[in-house]
Amino acid sequence: QVQLVESGGGLVQAGGSLRLSCAASGSIFSIKAMGWYRQAPGKQRELVASISSDGSTNYADSVKGRFTISRGHAKNTLYLQMNSLKREDTAIYYCNADLWVRPGAMAAEYWGPGTQVTVSS
Repeated sequence: QVQLVESGGGLVQAGGSLRLSCAASGSIFSIKAMGWYRQAPGKQRELVASISSDGSTNYADSVKGRFTISRGHAKNTLYLQMNSLKREDTAIYYCNADLWVRPGAMAAEYWGPGTQVTVSS
C-alpha cells in the first residue's frame, strides 16, 4: 500500500512563511509526478504546484513568485515553501503523487489526508 502524509501546516500572520512537507511510503516503484493541491471552504480543490520526474514545475498564477515546490534528495519527500502568505491562501493543503507501484502496472494517483493552513490578518 501507498501512504502520503503531510505536515507543517498551522496558523500564521499575513506576510509570514510556512514550509509544508509530504512523506510518501509503501510499495512505490517509481514516481511520475507529485504536487500540492488546496481546498478552501466552499471552493473547488485547485492545483497549487506540481513537479515532474524531470524536475519541471508548474504553479497556479495566484502563487507564482511566492511559493516554491521541490523534491528532497530522498525522492519520497515533497516540500512546499510558502512565503508572503495572504489570507486567501487559507485552505487545507493536500499532497498528491502519480506513481507506479510495480513495473508494468498502470500509474495511479494517491492523496494525503491534508494539513490545515490558516493565514490571519
